[in-house]
Amino acid sequence: MPEISRFYGIVIRMYFQDHNPPHFHAEYQGMKAEYDIATLKILAGKLPKRAHAMVLEWSS
Repeated sequence: MPEISRFYGIVIRMYFQDHNPPHFHAEYQGMKAEYDIATLKILAGKLPKRAHAMVLEWSS
């Protein structure tokens, strides 16, 4: 799966032709979350508060 970005131990990935809505995957210390690109809401999974805040900062 293509890695888009890596920062502070957080890895951001996107899959080719993945299910809708358009989203990206974030992984940190074995925890995973899927973020809707349009709203930046978590579709599935969970990240620690600080990692979640960094993902939101990266995506804006």
